[in-house]
Amino acid sequence: MQTQLLHTPEGVRDIYGREYAKKLSVQSLIHDKFSSYGYQDIQTPTFEFFDVFSKEIGTTPSRELYKFFDKEGNTLALRPDFTPSVARCAAKYFMDSPAPLRFCYLGNTFTNTSNLQGKLKEVTQMGAELIGDESAIADAELISLMIEALKNTGLKRFQISVGQVEYFKGICDDAGLDAGTERTLREYISNKNLFGAETLLMEKEVDEKHKNVLLRIAEMFGGIDFLAEAGELAGNTRSRNAIRRLEEVFSVLKLYGLEEYVSFDLGMLSRYNYYTGIIFKAYTYGVGDAVIKGGRYDNLLSQFGKDAPAIGFVAVIDDLLEALSGQQIPVPVKDDPVQLFYTKHTFPEALKEAKKLREEGVCVRMAAHEE
Repeated sequence: MQTQLLHTPEGVRDIYGREYAKKLSVQSLIHDKFSSYGYQDIQTPTFEFFDVFSKEIGTTPSRELYKFFDKEGNTLALRPDFTPSVARCAAKYFMDSPAPLRFCYLGNTFTNTSNLQGKLKEVTQMGAELIGDESAIADAELISLMIEALKNTGLKRFQISVGQVEYFKGICDDAGLDAGTERTLREYISNKNLFGAETLLMEKEVDEKHKNVLLRIAEMFGGIDFLAEAGELAGNTRSRNAIRRLEEVFSVLKLYGLEEYVSFDLGMLSRYNYYTGIIFKAYTYGVGDAVIKGGRYDNLLSQFGKDAPAIGFVAVIDDLLEALSGQQIPVPVKDDPVQLFYTKHTFPEALKEAKKLREEGVCVRMAAHEE
């Protein structure tokens, strides 16, 4: 029993010393960029009512939530995702404020994933949300903020992959697929499981034209040049409008001078069902998953009684630190404290010296020394 008390459960870890100093530094560097874009800090609770993260909201599956009960019998859940919490908070307190609203946040999220996945169950995330602006300029602002935040941490080699949920949904709607089939197909395409996707479409007796287009989505990625062809291939207004939106966002990113970091992937479809339009992920070397994920969620706030367009992203700080370490990029941290020794007799003078140095901004650690 005593041995068990010394260890942490699977999926969580202690962080201390220089590693934690680097983590605080990276968080500060990202926050500097958030502030420079006019985003204001917000803090939401670590746990919420279960319904905030329910299936209807379209967030993390119930089996991956840490659920518990309060004394009144209400079902609560540790947050697996910040976006529904921020949406709830904005709908309750800020919707009478002049739009648009810009929020940023920092905190830990919790997902009860399988030990076989090798992922941390508690991770630190920083994110930004822009509420009340449905424009392509808002989309480009969030992507620009992502890029600038990553650059500020010291990363140089990374890529932003941009998709559009509406492109996929337009083809599904045109093919007459029901919502359940669309969700299953979305998962197959996201995982590049073309065999599963083809089998599903055959079972649903989807016509050859739509089947071929849907199967090609997984391979639709590249630069801006392929988008026009993808729009023509889709053959429906909804999907073509999605392509036009991506082209408009790209034109704004060119004004920012950040287009070199951006590519497009129409087969990138998020597991979160609340995304309604543009979605994006940031990838870099040394990490198997995206270090930043985000997108537009224009219908989410209506789940909390308000109707407003919104877009946001979240950066996984733990993964960013892993990438910085793997790429041998130095993270600025304060020097180790000056060690000032004292004895019982020299303590008054040593303390005087320590106070003087601390007032000058020097970190001082006092240590007793045997006489």
